[in-house]
Amino acid sequence: MTTIRVFEPALCCSTGVCGPDLDDRLVSFTADLDHLKALGVDIERHNLANDPMAFATAAPVRDFLQVAGSEGLPLTLVDGVTVMTGGYPARDQLRRFAGLDDDAARVVPPGVTGLTLAGDASCGPDGCC
Repeated sequence: MTTIRVFEPALCCSTGVCGPDLDDRLVSFTADLDHLKALGVDIERHNLANDPMAFATAAPVRDFLQVAGSEGLPLTLVDGVTVMTGGYPARDQLRRFAGLDDDAARVVPPGVTGLTLAGDASCGPDGCC
């Protein structure tokens, strides 16, 4: 199975979907990740602030950071190979990276109705920012 890993700059919480000023790119990306996970795709995101060990233990990520620095993030790896830097992949790109055809990508698992944010767009019951 294909693995997709997205390494993000330091965000206020694990998704960056928190605080009073939401970044639409992060909201869309979070929804896209949830959609692909629901389809069974092995996809994870790593935030530099919350998961620095993931950055330290992945050789391609360490090498990238030495050259581009954290300003070059986000970094997307597919099976350990860099496929995108400096921006978040769109849903169609993620589907392509995962090897999904168009019909598989349109399937909505039972009970999935869209992105739901806890509380008032905070990252948890106590917020994160």
